[in-house]
Amino acid sequence: MSASIELENVSKRYGALTVLDDISLSIAAGEFVVFLGPSGCGKSTLLRMIAGLEDVSSGTISVGGRRVDTLPPGKRGVAMVFQSYALYPHMTVRQNMAFGLENIGVPKDEIGRRVKAAAQTLEIDHLIDRKPQKLSGGQRQRVAIGRAIVKEPAAFLFDEPLSNLDAALRGRTRLELAQLHARLGSTMIFVTHDQVEAMTLADRIVIMNARRIEQIGTPMEIYQRPATRFVASFIGSPTMNFLPLTAIEKGQSGLALSVAGLGRVETSFPSQTKIDVEGASLGIRAEDLSISAEGETGIPLKAEIVERLGDRTLVYGVLGDGSKLTVEADGRAAVRAGEVLQVRLAPDTFHLFAADGRAVRGGQ
Repeated sequence: MSASIELENVSKRYGALTVLDDISLSIAAGEFVVFLGPSGCGKSTLLRMIAGLEDVSSGTISVGGRRVDTLPPGKRGVAMVFQSYALYPHMTVRQNMAFGLENIGVPKDEIGRRVKAAAQTLEIDHLIDRKPQKLSGGQRQRVAIGRAIVKEPAAFLFDEPLSNLDAALRGRTRLELAQLHARLGSTMIFVTHDQVEAMTLADRIVIMNARRIEQIGTPMEIYQRPATRFVASFIGSPTMNFLPLTAIEKGQSGLALSVAGLGRVETSFPSQTKIDVEGASLGIRAEDLSISAEGETGIPLKAEIVERLGDRTLVYGVLGDGSKLTVEADGRAAVRAGEVLQVRLAPDTFHLFAADGRAVRGGQ
């Protein structure tokens, strides 16, 4: 069972303070959507409003075509998994998973069937008679998810469910969640500030910032075509390089930009692209820069810090005018701090941002 979710002009205010401003969003039945953004951007508040744990100040929320923002949480057809497992310590796994169903009068045989099926789906059926203190963190999180599954909801809502796990366990549980979604085919909304979780799990990512939605798209749409400078800086590790423009003119086949630290740069942006140089910046991802082979010329960059990550090497350097630039090199690159490198640019990979932070597309 899965259902679509529709938010229309949803806002949340606490007195004079607005924490969510006019949010509209459509989520298809069976879709896995991730709300991603920095702390305080409103993503958890939005999830809690869908769940019914926070009131809606204005706007409407519908699940499966039925308006639910006026209904109590238990009548909305959704199940929430919290950051804290919130398991009853004196109850077994079986009892924890069954408790919510018992409270609403589901027949005992039906409860047994649902608990057994959920335990098998999550591969915790061998733990069914243990109490929480005898479970690992990952196992407890599975029980919390199982408690949601037995409700057979129209949608699952996850509020940073992996943040209490260590890095290795977080990676395994992330994979298990992706597999669970594939098996159940349920609508899932997942809140996180971790871009790796978002890029790994999501069908679509909703990037949130400062009370509003910055961009909605598939993981690669968000990464390759960020709509704003904020999105470009938030997605990707290391963060995108941003260098201010000092002049814009027509080049040989497109725009020619004078860029701090780089000088005059020919780009593939059409010459009719409209942008005011004041406050504008050029964005370049580290992996779209390369270090020239010995004897080849490029843009001089003095390496300050060399970060070796095994499969790749990150070089944090400084250009001639003092501007900072991060370049990604091969993991086996023999680069040393203090060395002056020659860097090559790939004009087709540039991003252009206006003073207000919006991405400038060719011809706009």
